[in-house]
Amino acid sequence: MQNIHISKIADELSLNSNQVTATITLLDDDATVPFVARYRKEATGGLDEVAIITIRDRIGQLRDLDKRREAILKSLEERELLTEELEAEIRAAETMAVLEDIYLPFRPKRRTRATIARERGLEPLAEMLFEQENINPLDEAIAFVDSEKQVETIEDALAGARDIIAEWVNEDTDARSKMRELFAEQATIRSTVVAGKETEGAKYSDYFDWEELVTAAPSHRLLAMRRGEAAFVLSLHIAPPEEDALGILEDIFVMTDNEASRQVKLAVHDSYKRLLAPSMETELRVDTKKVADEEAIRVFAENLRELLMAPPLGRKNVLAVDPGFRTGCKVVCLDRQGKLLHHLAVFPHGSKRQRDEAATEIKGLCERFHTNVIAIGNGTASRETETFVREIGLPEHITVEMVNESGASIYSASDVARDEFPDHDITVRGSVSIGRRLMDPLAELVKIDPKSIGVGQYQHDVDQPALRSGLDDVVGSCVNSVGVEVNTASKELLTYVSGLGPQLAKNTVTYRNENGPFKSRKALKKIPRLGPKAFEQAAGFLRIADADNPLDRSAVHPESYAVVENMAADSGCTVTQLMEDEERRKKIKLDNYVTDKTGLPTLLDIMDELAKPGRDPRAEYESFSFDDSVHKMDDLEVGMTLPGVVTNVTAFGAFVDIGVHQDGLVHISELADKFVKDPNEILKVRQKVSVSVLEIDLDRKRIALSMRRQGKD
Repeated sequence: MQNIHISKIADELSLNSNQVTATITLLDDDATVPFVARYRKEATGGLDEVAIITIRDRIGQLRDLDKRREAILKSLEERELLTEELEAEIRAAETMAVLEDIYLPFRPKRRTRATIARERGLEPLAEMLFEQENINPLDEAIAFVDSEKQVETIEDALAGARDIIAEWVNEDTDARSKMRELFAEQATIRSTVVAGKETEGAKYSDYFDWEELVTAAPSHRLLAMRRGEAAFVLSLHIAPPEEDALGILEDIFVMTDNEASRQVKLAVHDSYKRLLAPSMETELRVDTKKVADEEAIRVFAENLRELLMAPPLGRKNVLAVDPGFRTGCKVVCLDRQGKLLHHLAVFPHGSKRQRDEAATEIKGLCERFHTNVIAIGNGTASRETETFVREIGLPEHITVEMVNESGASIYSASDVARDEFPDHDITVRGSVSIGRRLMDPLAELVKIDPKSIGVGQYQHDVDQPALRSGLDDVVGSCVNSVGVEVNTASKELLTYVSGLGPQLAKNTVTYRNENGPFKSRKALKKIPRLGPKAFEQAAGFLRIADADNPLDRSAVHPESYAVVENMAADSGCTVTQLMEDEERRKKIKLDNYVTDKTGLPTLLDIMDELAKPGRDPRAEYESFSFDDSVHKMDDLEVGMTLPGVVTNVTAFGAFVDIGVHQDGLVHISELADKFVKDPNEILKVRQKVSVSVLEIDLDRKRIALSMRRQGKD
């Protein structure tokens, strides 16, 4: 089946078979997606990570189909039910639904009404009626009345026969195919409130009486209704117009107009209402849930990528503050590597004496630890703390930055935080996380379960393994695209490096702690259990800033070092000189270095890397400030125009932090002066925007915002 699958995937993705074959071969050999995308471009024809992941997932689906196919064939063979015609049908099935339809009549069944009717000897009567000859069903049914078999009356016999016919209708592959098509195209989803749940389920009030075509329902609405159903607030029903469904089935099974065909018609109607419609509704629920999940995961993944790839402040001495009113502000001082140097609590929102003491403490710490930046978490008391810090008379070279602290509390209570800071409580750990998040968002956020970072949509409702896989792909992509300094990286960051994983990441840190910093990439081979395969996968993504070999500081893979050394030798210089001299690099003719193993794509990547070794693909950090006149919701007025930062992008709009401890919503209809189909097309998490206030609901803590120019009118 492998060749068939390769051709199928190639056609679906408009690729050539060689690209698909090479990608699958590499992945089957345990190559990671980032490694294949970066270092095997010649083999894949330059496929990017998205295409490689699509191939990986699709071949997985097709292999799962094959496994199910073989299991069905084995079951049928063991029960001596397999014929050549049936086997051909099964092997030709291209989807799981079609495969299960073919198998349905042969699937071992629990006792059904049709099973009981067969036990009572009524199948011959069912066959007679199904032929729809011009017979009198009442006369024919008399012969099947048998009190010992619990067929007491003629109607009992006919009802049992109809039960058998209903099962035949339900198991007919053509009927199921047509019903599946009808449900997919014309089914509506109907949502109603469960009696007595109106008050308890008020947050689902939009769906107390809601109906729309399933094909028109966006993913977030489907997930919201399903959540309401799971909370026993809403009742959902999915079905197409019943007359259309019955008309299709009658066309298939009702052959004429006589007494027998009327019995068949009754059976067809019963089959649809009792068997087919519930079965198709269940299928459609599964299918729509899968589509909604995929959309929600896609939105989450895009938001997560933007958050992880946020511009880092870089190595600075940071004073980080986790603000609070009653319990005070937790302050930590970090060095340029993010090491905790000092911590204490101050009370800038207490009495005058406490405020004066807090000002003296903060200024003293800034001087003592040569602070460059003060990072303030954006939680409770953040704006008040920011105002206080800005007004205490700090030196001009110290900047004040607000930091999104979503997930910091999750980190501070985690095993990771306890391992890092076993002698400090969660308040200190949370403050450290805020400071480090400003210095390098990626390095800090990988320590938190992505679901807890706060950029998802219904993340607890979607398929959890699929969510985990999708988010892991994003985190791995980001970590490997940035590269990791092996001598300073945490175990959590190293875990996402291509080829490592949790155990090798732990071994790397242990070896580093016991033997000192790595001096070269070659030394990585000394890490316990890091074999040739893992080294091949990981080496290009690991950096050694102080290495003697300048290539160890770059993204050039060790397997290509010889190529660069040949270039340098041919240019009459060292590798270092070649990296420093653009004119020398311009004179290199890449065609001279093309080999069976090294093609032009790799050579072009090498030249880019020599020009900017170890370059960080993330943008430069830009400072941001909220409006000084607005600190809380009470300060807002309709019509105000305010600066803000996008904190989450969903299918229905975007949430924006405007500095009042409550994000406002820019509905999709208010994102632009034109129609917007997908908010991700125009907005990204952490993007700086200007918004106008449309509505303020203090009781429900809701703020409606607009990005339209006429939104202020």
